[in-house]
Amino acid sequence: MTGKERMNLAAELSAVSIFRNVVKKKPMAALIAYCRCEDSAVEAMHLLGEFVSSLEDFRYSFSDFLLRAVYEDENPYVTDIAQGLPVSDVMKANVDGELALFSGLTTLTAKELTEGVSYDGYVPQFINAQTDLAAAYRERLANNGTLGYGVFATATMFRLKEGEIVPVESADLITKDRFIGYDTEREQVFQNTEALLSGRPAANILLYGDAGTGKSSTVKACANYYRDRGVRLIEIRKDQLFELSRVMGRIASNPLKFIIFIDDLSFNKNDDNFSMLKAALEGSASAKASNAVIYATSNRRHIVKETFSDRGSSDDVHHSDTVQELMSLSDRFGLTVYFSRPDKQLYLTIVRRLVSDRGIEIDPAELDRRAETYALAKGFRSPRAAEQFVDSLL
Repeated sequence: MTGKERMNLAAELSAVSIFRNVVKKKPMAALIAYCRCEDSAVEAMHLLGEFVSSLEDFRYSFSDFLLRAVYEDENPYVTDIAQGLPVSDVMKANVDGELALFSGLTTLTAKELTEGVSYDGYVPQFINAQTDLAAAYRERLANNGTLGYGVFATATMFRLKEGEIVPVESADLITKDRFIGYDTEREQVFQNTEALLSGRPAANILLYGDAGTGKSSTVKACANYYRDRGVRLIEIRKDQLFELSRVMGRIASNPLKFIIFIDDLSFNKNDDNFSMLKAALEGSASAKASNAVIYATSNRRHIVKETFSDRGSSDDVHHSDTVQELMSLSDRFGLTVYFSRPDKQLYLTIVRRLVSDRGIEIDPAELDRRAETYALAKGFRSPRAAEQFVDSLL
């Protein structure tokens, strides 16, 4: 590759329009900077080193980077295709041309890139495998409803960060088969998610009950179980509920299905976020997406904290109506699932199963005695207490 050819490649990449975000990513920006370099060999090799270093997260494979970057790019073409909108011939031509350009990059080698550079020392290497990105992209588009596109092609669980939907780092990988007990409760959540996937009416769910009984884990296991069928989870904190309508708008036209997850939910009676959730649960057109359900967990059946004074005298002319409004938020969930603390028998069953799974050898009678002592010391039995007890045996 001559200097003129490198400069021409830099110009071609700089002209990319549909996949503009791809060429802005660090590896591509570094490659363009290298190809444009007409200075000394020192500067050229510095820029080549920057390019190879930027591939670290992709195990130094440039073709892997390109494939992932194309898959995850959210551009006007992929969003129009996902929504079933017509695509102009100009847009199609640009997509075809840019994917052909990217495919050509998957044959590049370090040797080819450095031809003609006045330098005969160490050259950093990278991996590349010839890839037909156009064919791979067409296949991906055909499976947008399960594989996703844009940020939702990158992970199963997401959260809000400064108003943006971002993947959860070190997401909980808990699976359905990890649970012991509460089969009836969990099955309601899984069956409701099946309804969402099949296009049948699906309810918003409130999972409430005692701490440590697996409410949050049930929701996360559900998202993991249905990932390959196109389910994604977006966790929203209570103080982020003012963003709820915007999030719903962001996902409304996406072919994937979404669980909006609100963990450990409770409100004070004057909480400004109360009305935001109420609107979404009531199906307000501006606050609810048809491809999404809200799954919330709470330790209390009535989510709004209420004091005795709230039931007493008040300046509110229609005080009883106000109290009912506060108490009825939980009733707006289509389905409520109660997770109670396990009885002694279930608690010990959980302990025994965990001990067996972890290969701990201990006399059964001694195990039961110590497990019950541990629960009494904590003041309650729960699956979480069972797991903490077994952890203490390691």
